[in-house]
Amino acid sequence: MSEIPAAADHAVAVRPKDLRFWLMLLSLCMALFLSALEFTGVATALPTIAADLHGEGFVWVGSAYALASSAILPMTGALAQTFGRRHSFLASIALFTIGSAICGAAKNMGMLIGARTIQGLGGGGIMSLTTIIIGDMVPLHERGLYAGVCFGFTWSLGAAIGAVVGGSLANIGQWRWLFYLNLPLCGLSGGLAVVLLNLPTPPGTWRNKLSQMDWIGNFLVIAATCSITIALTFGGINFPWSSVHILAPLVIGLVGLIFFIVYDAIWAQYPLVPFSILANRTSFSGQNFITPMTMVAIIYYLPVYFQACKDADPISSAVRSFGFALVGPASIVGGVSVKILKRYRPQLWIAWALQIIGSGLLTTLKVDTSTAATVGFCLLYGAGAGIIYSVAIFPVQAPLPVTQTAHPLAFYSFMRVFAGVWGVTIGGAILQNGLLHRLPEEFLNQFPGGVAIAYSVIPQIRDLPQPLKHEVQIAFAESLSVVWKVLVGLSGLGLVSSWLMRGLPLHTVTDKEWDPSKEVSQS
Repeated sequence: MSEIPAAADHAVAVRPKDLRFWLMLLSLCMALFLSALEFTGVATALPTIAADLHGEGFVWVGSAYALASSAILPMTGALAQTFGRRHSFLASIALFTIGSAICGAAKNMGMLIGARTIQGLGGGGIMSLTTIIIGDMVPLHERGLYAGVCFGFTWSLGAAIGAVVGGSLANIGQWRWLFYLNLPLCGLSGGLAVVLLNLPTPPGTWRNKLSQMDWIGNFLVIAATCSITIALTFGGINFPWSSVHILAPLVIGLVGLIFFIVYDAIWAQYPLVPFSILANRTSFSGQNFITPMTMVAIIYYLPVYFQACKDADPISSAVRSFGFALVGPASIVGGVSVKILKRYRPQLWIAWALQIIGSGLLTTLKVDTSTAATVGFCLLYGAGAGIIYSVAIFPVQAPLPVTQTAHPLAFYSFMRVFAGVWGVTIGGAILQNGLLHRLPEEFLNQFPGGVAIAYSVIPQIRDLPQPLKHEVQIAFAESLSVVWKVLVGLSGLGLVSSWLMRGLPLHTVTDKEWDPSKEVSQS
């Protein structure tokens, strides 16, 4: 396939990077940092939170956030295109702030899950709008470096600090401050955005803009993602996988996604996902789904290994997960390599190999595996995931004209976040089902809620008498090994999918319609 023309009448040459450019990038990085900080902080503190709130629906604390994020993401492209990047970005920060405040004040698991849903709407918007705005600021052939800094380095730094902060606060019983700390940071990020993001706003009345939204498409994708997540969350735990309670929402959700694609391709006047993305094998690459799925699963369930099998407290488990910090430097290396070589496929092939090896080594984790070995395994996986994180954006946009930025990048973000839903829920389902069959009956009988409550008392495992304690730890290690094995298979599938994409030239211009140097419209 030859490169799609860059639509010369809409193209603008690259301008020098002035102070305003770097300040705009700073405001975007700060908002993304908050999202990453929250994500890993909650994952690390989750056992303590579940025990404190006496909740059996612990999986929903992560899934609700990921579900809300994925449901809103396809809409963010249309919101950015219709209402402008600036207003949409500020609304996302506002939602994240409100959700954080309610999370901190949560009195029960239901309230926390509801607040995490609001937080997820804001977090999804932050991720998507950051990607779109950087796409407006930087041409594709340079974008790897900035994507590596903003998404790879900033995200991994926030994730690493979030894990330590979450673990520290959980360790002293103050997990609520994990959410309250967001409030001043959100205020600072929002203030910077108000001052610095002087971005173009499309003209037109609100009524006209609302009429340009694909409401039917939005309803279909939200309903479908919710239905699938419900099935994945309750399958094998509350109901057998063969139960109609699981099969019905799963089938309805999958059919709904297919109908959404067909509707947007044939009938939608303002489609959420333009057909040019779905019809192109390079743009519609499975690797944008698989890496986030495996990475989120590891982020959520590696702390479980440390806390259940190694007697680690939340802060210690966060420190032992620092191998993932290599995601940041690796993403920058990946982005720079694309800028220099003008190619993206070889980097993806190498990255997938590293990810397969790293996740494969995780399958060998036992109760007595050394911390040094575990950190080394995480370093290998993190190197591969980091490269993919910054390089995967190129096959998405290389076949498309520069005028198609918002919708493809919103869909790109949707694929990543929806993958997180699958990562959390599939990992949780495998873990819970494994524990159901491996935990000693003596241990299970102590908790009327079964395995879900057993998971919520992970901080108490260290106080169990022997040999019960060792048996429980072995059950966790063996159940988690199944999770890691599934991730190896998924990574192999990602490698295969990368063989199908084509190597294409990269755009050297941006779309003048969204040039950040333009004056802001007051319409």
